[in-house]
Amino acid sequence: MNASLKKILKTVIPIGLGVFLVWYSYTITSPEDRQQILRYIREADMFWVGLSVGIGILSHVSRAIRWNYLLAPLGYRPKISNTILIILLAYFANLGIPRSGEILRATALATYEKVPFEKGFGTIVTERVIDLLMLMLVIGITLFLQTDIILEFFQDRGFDLNGLLLLAGAGILGALLFLVFVRRSNSNLALKLKAFVKGLLDGVFSVFKIKNKWGFILHTLFIWSAYIAMFWVIKFTVPETMDLSLGELLVAFVAGAFAMTATNGGIGLYPIAVSGSLAIFGISAVSGDAFGWIMWIAQTLMVVVFGAISFLVLPLLNRNR
Repeated sequence: MNASLKKILKTVIPIGLGVFLVWYSYTITSPEDRQQILRYIREADMFWVGLSVGIGILSHVSRAIRWNYLLAPLGYRPKISNTILIILLAYFANLGIPRSGEILRATALATYEKVPFEKGFGTIVTERVIDLLMLMLVIGITLFLQTDIILEFFQDRGFDLNGLLLLAGAGILGALLFLVFVRRSNSNLALKLKAFVKGLLDGVFSVFKIKNKWGFILHTLFIWSAYIAMFWVIKFTVPETMDLSLGELLVAFVAGAFAMTATNGGIGLYPIAVSGSLAIFGISAVSGDAFGWIMWIAQTLMVVVFGAISFLVLPLLNRNR
């Protein structure tokens, strides 16, 4: 398969999958349920929706400040207004072509702040490594808080505790054997995996070289707290979800986070993943779908509106550069 075809497939397949899932969601709901979901969306309290969007904007501002902390040891101090606009523009680009935003971020930084592409891209990779670790931390907290309900969910589907422990043990053993194979092998796959792992470790340890490491850590905690908070406040827009605890909502948050990576911006899949997770806690499909769609629409509109504004404003602010 040539490179151009591979790029086209990477763009078309996620979009096609998202469109299919939107159609699938439409067909599996009855006309009455669709009317109810639309009513929930139309009548959603705009205070909570606006608060969710506002928290989302703050997370992007915090991410821009954190990015500057990574760039400072390299000898570059971009204008914070530029890094904010570049990040908003990158999220906008990712809606169209997955992962194109990372390339765009490094390119725009090189264009407007004269930071070499490879150095800017290296800091973005470090960011992604840290965010991956934070997601794993959130997953661990969620499993700890909701151990009973998750075990009950699997038991209802024919998995007992011994079976789950056996499955987990087999998974750990398989992972260890795979690591041994990768360490000793010189195949192309093994070499790529070694390089990937080395990049992850380099990204993690580079944080300790930052002058303002505590500022970086605090902004990282704020960003992920904001992600959870912008999800949590949406529960007040649907009557049936108002009494959900933070731990219960974290299950849906994690499911939604994985959905965001499967299709462009989570289109189609995000509401399905969130609704399915909320069903574990007795939330009806109608209320779960409404919650998922309200959250997805609010955040997608935020990315589209502010990303489009950034697309226009960034060149204007830097017209003399």
